[in-house]
Amino acid sequence: MIMQNYGKRIIVDVNTGEEILEDVTENPDQRSDSEKATQYQRDRKPNYPPMQDYLDGIVKGDQAQIDKYISDCLAVKEKYPKGAN
Repeated sequence: MIMQNYGKRIIVDVNTGEEILEDVTENPDQRSDSEKATQYQRDRKPNYPPMQDYLDGIVKGDQAQIDKYISDCLAVKEKYPKGAN
């Protein structure tokens, strides 16, 4: 059997915390409609700024820091729009 390798994926056992690295052999073009519809969420998550930046701005009363956090979040949303996949 010939298998195409599309990269790696990490699976984490939620009970033990054990991480398993495996090859991804399914074609990303053959993902289900629900997987395609929510891909933007997976793309956005690692690109959002840390929420601590926002909370720090609130605690300090630093409106410029709050505005920067919001602006950075909006930039991520623009880069990875819903329904673009």
